[in-house]
Amino acid sequence: MSRRKTERLLSLVVCLLSTRRALTAAQIREAVPGYPDSFEAFKRMFERDKEELRELGIPLETDSSTGGDEEAGYRIKREAYELPEITLEPDEAAVLGLAARVWRRAELAGAAAGALLKLRAAGIDTEDTTQAGIEPRVHTGEAAFGPLWEAVRDGRPVSFAYRAAGRSGPQQRRLEPWGVVNRHGRWYVAGHDTDRDAGRVFRLSRIEGTVSFSGPPGSVIVPDGTDVRELVRDWDRTPPANRGARLRVRAGTGYGLRRGALAQRPDGDGWDDVQVSFHEVERFADYLASFGPDVVAVEPPDLREAVISRLKGVPQ
Repeated sequence: MSRRKTERLLSLVVCLLSTRRALTAAQIREAVPGYPDSFEAFKRMFERDKEELRELGIPLETDSSTGGDEEAGYRIKREAYELPEITLEPDEAAVLGLAARVWRRAELAGAAAGALLKLRAAGIDTEDTTQAGIEPRVHTGEAAFGPLWEAVRDGRPVSFAYRAAGRSGPQQRRLEPWGVVNRHGRWYVAGHDTDRDAGRVFRLSRIEGTVSFSGPPGSVIVPDGTDVRELVRDWDRTPPANRGARLRVRAGTGYGLRRGALAQRPDGDGWDDVQVSFHEVERFADYLASFGPDVVAVEPPDLREAVISRLKGVPQ
C-alpha cells in the first residue's frame, strides 16, 4: 500500500469518525484530500476505498437519511469502531513496522499494510526511524504460496500436482491445509492428506501447475494442539539420500562442480563428462542452472527436467 493511499484512507477514516451525521460522497470529496478532480474518477476511487475499508474490518455504514436529497451518506460509528486501549512500547511498535516491511513485496503485503493502517488510525506510530538501514525481505517466489496461504486463512481444502523427490512425474494430491511455514529458506505446507488419511508435509517448490480449491471456506478444521512448525521440522530432519548425476561440463568451466566430482573424463568437442552426487533436485537444479550453457544435466531425468525448467524461465 503506497504512502499516498495510506494517507487518503486514514483521512477518510478520521473524517467519517469525526462527523455527527452521515456525509454524502460529494461532501467526502471536498473534505478528504487525495481524491482526483474528475467526479467520475473520484467515484471509482471512492468505491474501491469503501471496499478496502470494509475488508480491513472497519465498520463503514451507508445511511440513506442524509437530508433533503436522496443521495446516500456514509459514516463510521465510533462505538462500533473503537477498540480497547492499545498500548505498545516503542520497541514493540518498531518490531511491528519492521515485520510489515518484511512482507512489503510478498503475498501478505496487503494484510501487513492493513494491520499498520489500523494501528495508525488508533494513534500508534509504527515507524522506526532509528533503524532506517534495515530492509529485510521475505521472498515467496513459488506460485503455490498465494493460493495455499489463502486456503489456510479461509479453511479450504485444495488439490495440486506434486512431484516427490526421486519421482519422474507428479502425482495429484488432495490436502486439508493447516499452515504454511518457512524453514531454512524453503516454504512448506502441512495438513491432512485425504487420500492417505494422514498428516503430510509438502515443499512448495515441488508443486507443479495451479493449486485448486476443492471445498468451501470453513470446511477444514485444524486439530487441537497442532504445531505446524514442529511437523515441518520433523519432516525436514530426515536427510535426503545421496543420488548420482551425470553432467556435460564445458572444458575450462565448472570448477566448483569438478572439485567435488566422483569422476570426470574428456567427452569430445571441448566438453567433459563429469559425475557428481547430490541430495535435493530443486537446490541442485538451481545451482546447475546458474552455470548457464556451460553445464548440461544428462542424468537423472528429473534433474535434467528441473534444470531445463529453470533455464526456460530466465528472461531473454
